[in-house]
Parts: sequence; C-alpha cells; structure tokens
Amino acid sequence: MTPPKAFIFDLDGTLIHSLPDIAESVNRMLDDRGYPRCEEGLFKVMIGDGMAKLVERALPEHARLPEIIQPCVEEYRAHYDLLWREQTRPYDGILEILSTLQSKGFPLGVISNKAHRFTVPMTEYFFGTDLFDHILGQRPEVPHKPDPAGAYEMARLMGLELSDIAYVGDSGIDMAFAVNSGMTGLAVLWGYRSEQELIQNGAQKLVSHPRQILELLF
Repeated sequence: MTPPKAFIFDLDGTLIHSLPDIAESVNRMLDDRGYPRCEEGLFKVMIGDGMAKLVERALPEHARLPEIIQPCVEEYRAHYDLLWREQTRPYDGILEILSTLQSKGFPLGVISNKAHRFTVPMTEYFFGTDLFDHILGQRPEVPHKPDPAGAYEMARLMGLELSDIAYVGDSGIDMAFAVNSGMTGLAVLWGYRSEQELIQNGAQKLVSHPRQILELLF
C-alpha cells in the first residue's frame, strides 16, 4: 500500500462505539408506537445506510410504508437527541492514533452516513474541535455512501487527489465507497461488520487495533 497523505474516517463502528444508544433510541420509538423491540445485536446490520433505512429495517414488515417511516424517523431523531451521549464512547486507542497522525501532519476528516446534524456535534464532543479538518455527515443534497460524491467533496476541501487518501471504515459500504471513489480502503475489525464482508467489498488492508494504522506508515 502506498502511504496515504490524508485519512478520512467513518464514525459509527470506526471511531466510536455508538450501537447501544442507537438501539435504545430506535427501541423507544418502537415502544411509543406499540411495535416490538429489536435485539441490540441486530442493529449491527441495520445501521450504515442512514437514518431512514435504519428505521425502516427496525419496523415490523407491515409498517414499512412511507407514511409511517417518515414520522418514525422524526420520533427516533428526538430520542437520539437525548440519548447519544449516554453509552457512546471512542474505541480504545483511537484518540491517541488520531493525535499522532495530526502531529505528523496528516489532514484528517470524517465522512459518515449519519445525519450531518449528529455527525458534527458528536465528532466534536468526543474528539474536540481541532482534530479533524473537515466533518461531513449525510445531507439531503449529497448521496449516501457508497456513492462517491462525499469523497469528491472532501478531496476538494483537502486539496488532494483521491488516490492520496485512505478511507478508514468498518463496513462493506465503507469499502465500496473507497473503491468507487479511488481511495485506499482501510478496514477495521473492531466495528460492526464481518471480515468477510469487508474483503468482499474491496478492503485493501485490515487492521485489528488502531495502532496498526500507524504501522502501515512508519
């Protein structure tokens, strides 16, 4: 792997372990509606495609209708506004690695399919306001990953070629995003998806601990 000149990170399952708060927020929405709760482990395969798709997957099959999904998204969002700080935390070793990369002069960014209104404050809450150069969550005018639009935007902001950037993520969506945009796909094994999924979607390197990101460089 040619050493990258910058790193962009996914958020959920890569920088932060956020599954418990996501699951509880969705389940409270389901409680309010009288629908059955979902086991927390199921959310590992529900998340990753944005808020609307998450809610759709959590709803009973008979309720997966546009006129139901949209108000449920708003109800989930209201619960998540209150809960996202409760159990969510950065993965062990992540902050140290990010600080080291920054100290070595690597530009850092975040691109997530989580709504922009959550991605920015959550990233800044857990990592401060000076660590990442640019933070991009999902916005209505920009297609979700694995569409490469967000990568093109980030590359322009960083003033770099996409081939000079590594995208670090924990899902097949993340690796397909890297492939589609021409970035190096660096897959983490501490997140929510399987090694097989990561490899099948084009992961170029696999790491099982954050410090291994540095081992690829130095």
